[in-house]
Amino acid sequence: MLSVSQLFIYPIKSLHGIAIQSANVTDRGLQHDRRFLLIDKNNRFLTQREFPKMALLQTAIEEDHCMVFQKGSVENKLVLPLVPGKVGEKISVRIWDDDCDALLMSKEVNEWFSSQLGIRCSLVYMPDSTERRVDPKYAINNDITSFSDAYPILIIGQASLDDLNSRLAEPIPVNRFRPNIVFTGGTPYEEDGMEHFSINDLDFYGVKPSARCVVTTTNQETGIAGKEPLKTLATYRSKNNKVYFGQNVLMKGKGKINVGDPIEIVRQNQTSFLSD
Repeated sequence: MLSVSQLFIYPIKSLHGIAIQSANVTDRGLQHDRRFLLIDKNNRFLTQREFPKMALLQTAIEEDHCMVFQKGSVENKLVLPLVPGKVGEKISVRIWDDDCDALLMSKEVNEWFSSQLGIRCSLVYMPDSTERRVDPKYAINNDITSFSDAYPILIIGQASLDDLNSRLAEPIPVNRFRPNIVFTGGTPYEEDGMEHFSINDLDFYGVKPSARCVVTTTNQETGIAGKEPLKTLATYRSKNNKVYFGQNVLMKGKGKINVGDPIEIVRQNQTSFLSD
């Protein structure tokens, strides 16, 4: 039997994530996941790809606020409302090929992040009025997402991570891959073929294997980048010059999912995408 073993959200894209026991599923992913985004002076999104030390900015949720602080320096923390009320001007921000309307946070907030990261940057929030569409080639119903790379949910099987770690000189934790849902049971890479599954009577659809980038090589506890796991994954999980690990997921309906919930497979594709 497959079951949910871990749930994660990342309130601010590319900062340290939060392990949670339950998550509300919304029309754009898990509630509070990647609704905030850091941008540079040109309003372009920032990630650990260029700034690995973003991993050292920790996040935590207390009631209706998000706390942000440098690892080991909780006394110097920033407190943000999870759902900002009256904030700054609406601006257009660039994330990959998408231009999105977002709300600019205060000067004090932006100065705090600029000081912590050593670069001029600003924080923005995606309001409900902004609907960022997923790639129509993979959409099932005009689906939207937050400031995630491209899709609202990423799922990874613990068996897949265990198989990868059996090939590595030093095992790595699942946080390298920044998933939303981790599950136990099944076989390695079973998520590749999970075309349709349900959790708590909510329908989820695996629509596209996740191509991985250099963020996976950054130790999320130290902010130091290396070569693994991409080097090893490239030996057996590559296609068309891309390395894959995990499955991008869309969903129908709204509700709650919890650690420990069983996962029911509705439709499984037995053909590996790597052999297409």
